[in-house]
Amino acid sequence: MSKIVEYFMTPISILGIDCLEQVIRYIKPMKFRKALIVTDKMLVENRLIEGLLSLLNDSGTFYIIYKDVAPNPTVAQVELGLKLYCDNGCDFLISFGGGSPHDCAKAIALLSTNKGKIHDYEGYNKSIKPSAPLIAINTTAGTGSELTRFCVITDEERRTKMTINDWHVTPIIAVNDAALMTGLPAGLTAATGMDALTHGIEAYVSTNATPVTDCKALKAVELILNHLLAVYKDGCNLEAREMMVYAEYLAGISFNNAGLGYVHAMAHQLGGFYNLPHGLCNALLLPAVMEFNLPAAAHKYADIARVTGIAMRDLSAEANARLVISKIIELNRAMGLPTKLTAVKGFEAQDIPVLAEHAIKDICCLTNPRQASVQEIEDIFKSLI
Repeated sequence: MSKIVEYFMTPISILGIDCLEQVIRYIKPMKFRKALIVTDKMLVENRLIEGLLSLLNDSGTFYIIYKDVAPNPTVAQVELGLKLYCDNGCDFLISFGGGSPHDCAKAIALLSTNKGKIHDYEGYNKSIKPSAPLIAINTTAGTGSELTRFCVITDEERRTKMTINDWHVTPIIAVNDAALMTGLPAGLTAATGMDALTHGIEAYVSTNATPVTDCKALKAVELILNHLLAVYKDGCNLEAREMMVYAEYLAGISFNNAGLGYVHAMAHQLGGFYNLPHGLCNALLLPAVMEFNLPAAAHKYADIARVTGIAMRDLSAEANARLVISKIIELNRAMGLPTKLTAVKGFEAQDIPVLAEHAIKDICCLTNPRQASVQEIEDIFKSLI
């Protein structure tokens, strides 16, 4: 049966090596007064942000820097950033970094016009007014947050991550310059790359997938499986970096419109509960969730085996799907990522019921190809002990 499809993405995207300088061509005509730049201490201390600041200075654009965003941005960090934005008379935002600065900036932008607390917007399209304009400049090839309508903020009190799915938080400009990513540590390259891989795979098997999202998701997965290990081994490999930029961008478009699944729903709980990197959680959970989804998604996983060249003609769809799962486990091991929950700092098996109870309520569950009970979510967690 035919269905109505709504398609969302950022209005302007700039991609390519050394493309950062092009962003000023778009900022100047907009006649903004002052930017709140949302970033993190490492990017400021390592001077990676200097190129952006020089461009803003040369163009006469005023700004204030908020550099206190940590991995897994919290409600408190959002509220501090909002105060800086309002107290300093800012009228637009620039996020510079990976998913954490982007998500924090999205939350600040949303609250600057809609007011209230970020908790008020957890869920689907809860806002009324457009957010303050946001320009998202990426320094990792993973989250897709620079172009999506998703925003994830950690609620410190509940020790969980809140997912805001709201088209108003979509940045107006996304910038993906591979030259900004050459200094990325190998571990961060691995984790963010696996985040992008998870986006592509979950979008491809989503119940809300369409031919438009399928072609982007499948190409993203192909590029990642062919280039991630190379860029992990050699962070200055600009060709592989650029391919990862395109891959994470395609994966971002696909999940922004098709949705995600249980990997993200469960990863949000691990990350919120133990303050773990999001990409690491996705990498750990992805093979186990794929195994659970096999009865509903084997044919699509087999497509991945075909486009990456690992499919065997004489095998069934399920057998070829298992080749993909094995390849992902091998990739995790090759990049030194954990494959068991027992390797996660702070993990306690007694926390699994709470993790599962929170995960089943996550909005990402809605488009998973096979629906689970709370007990089955617990079983997936337990399979990784």
